[in-house]
Amino acid sequence: MLRPRIIPCLLIQDGGLVKTVRFKDPKYVGDPINAVKIFNEKEADELIVLDIDATTKGKEPNYKRIAHLAAECRMPLCYGGGIRTAEQAKAIISLGVEKVAISASAVENPQLVSRIAEEIGTQSVVVVLDYKKRLLSKHHDVWTHNGTVNTKRNVLDVALEMERLGAGEIVINSIDHDGRMEGYDLNLATRLRQAINIPITVLGGAGALEHMRDVVAACGVVGVAAGSFFVFKGPYKAVLISYPNDQQKNEVVYSALRTN
Repeated sequence: MLRPRIIPCLLIQDGGLVKTVRFKDPKYVGDPINAVKIFNEKEADELIVLDIDATTKGKEPNYKRIAHLAAECRMPLCYGGGIRTAEQAKAIISLGVEKVAISASAVENPQLVSRIAEEIGTQSVVVVLDYKKRLLSKHHDVWTHNGTVNTKRNVLDVALEMERLGAGEIVINSIDHDGRMEGYDLNLATRLRQAINIPITVLGGAGALEHMRDVVAACGVVGVAAGSFFVFKGPYKAVLISYPNDQQKNEVVYSALRTN
């Protein structure tokens, strides 16, 4: 039986692991390689690593770092940050990465999605859509460049376009919910699941396994990703990397499929 994927999402800035709140105030939480080793031990389903500096600063992907991450990672790895060409995506896959994530470059140049899919296969192309609810509106705009540029395009419209062009997966990341640990944007997640046929992953807002259960109960077999939930502990947000064991997954998250 297909099961939901529970996915830690690690953000890299200046070579270190950071966590943000609404894409602001990054807090240093450690070394990415050490985090990967811990998630290996805890047998995480998958791992997303995003270099949040690369696009905003016009940097190339850091192939040396990517190779190091891929060599350490014993789970499927998705890497994003600074990918602007199909050749870059192909080079990253050759280092042992299973999926590449693109965001701003996909929105600015949609045909890039098709070119990358032709090079590495649709299943390896992930489009990350960071979005924010427009004030006094039900409209959700896609934002790029680490939440600093508003494309003024509806996130569902962009997701449909990305699917048509060859994306194998869509990750939606709520800027409004990022780092707040108060729950996911279930409304948008449900609408996206109904709109597209490819796999989706929902990111932004997890503060408890029950929040992940809510997504699975609403959307079925999807990816549920989180950052703060896996690296912070307690009300003062002490840094402690964690991940649910099999019993917790079965009792809290996977059980939600029975109610779907």
